[in-house]
Amino acid sequence: MSRLYRYRLPPWARKCIFVAETVATPIMIFQLIRTLLIPTTLDILVLGILIGLVVAFYMEWI
Repeated sequence: MSRLYRYRLPPWARKCIFVAETVATPIMIFQLIRTLLIPTTLDILVLGILIGLVVAFYMEWI
């Protein structure tokens, strides 16, 4: 369903989704390294959100 929904969006919104999909994995890896070195509650929360976002992109829910 997500594939068809993406193409119904305006071009600017579609481009934002594609950019977020491209950038999410490197940011998640950086956040994982940061969380392993100096774990704080905020780092763990941000890492959980990023993992959820990457999984949603991978499973094409967004």
